[in-house]
Amino acid sequence: MIDTLLLPFQFEFMQRAFLIAIIISPPTAMLSCILVLKGWSLMGDAVSHAVLPGIVLAYIVGIPLLVGAFVAGMICSLATGYLSDNSRVKQDTVMGVVFSGMFGLGLVMYTKISSDVHLDHILFGNMLGVGADDLWTAGIIAVIVGGLLIARRKDLLLHAFDPGQARAVGLPVAWLHYGLLAMLSLTIVATLAAVGIILTIGLLIAPGAIAFLLVRSFERMMWTATIVTLIAGVLGVYLSFWIDSAPAPTIILILTIIFIAAFVTSVRRTKRANAIA
Repeated sequence: MIDTLLLPFQFEFMQRAFLIAIIISPPTAMLSCILVLKGWSLMGDAVSHAVLPGIVLAYIVGIPLLVGAFVAGMICSLATGYLSDNSRVKQDTVMGVVFSGMFGLGLVMYTKISSDVHLDHILFGNMLGVGADDLWTAGIIAVIVGGLLIARRKDLLLHAFDPGQARAVGLPVAWLHYGLLAMLSLTIVATLAAVGIILTIGLLIAPGAIAFLLVRSFERMMWTATIVTLIAGVLGVYLSFWIDSAPAPTIILILTIIFIAAFVTSVRRTKRANAIA
């Protein structure tokens, strides 16, 4: 019985899938908390889609795909900020136009090249096919992004809630803004090999939303989001082995189920508190 339960851990490709899930969980979970509090959930969606033309262009030029993805993500972020600051169109509308345009451009570019990289792996990831390079890349980015988020968490929290107050107390608001965009782009790069462009947004929104429903302090929110993402990641990879599904969609499905449970719990808690009052 024990041997059967431990069977997934005996295969090297499953071991790497478990490892990549564990590596990307902390940075995506902590960044998710910032994005949810700042109202940047759509920004994560925009940047995750916008990296596709960068990936294709990097393949054509012959440079690492991750470099192209990061550059494209930053261009999307900067373009969105410039357009929203210099037009009457709201930021969410600008982001919708920019990310859909860049995603469309990426698809058109992909159809014009002959590539040994399958489009499905770019869009939905290939967690069972990650290699040592993918693990090292994700690990280095996870350490950098996670360390920065922990070190500057209070500054980022103030910047998320009240940029004016953050500027008044002398915080480098511009650096925080563009630093957060850079960390977002790096985190998307780290998750590309595992969950792909489409499903990355699930890791960048669901953990923070779940934690927001369950706890009231920012510190606990980051801890809760990280633990939930780790559980969903490991459980998703494990279950995918037995139900013969792809690990990445299974992880996102588990996070969605947890979110629904957290929402129901939050509603019941609110009704109970109102009844007592």
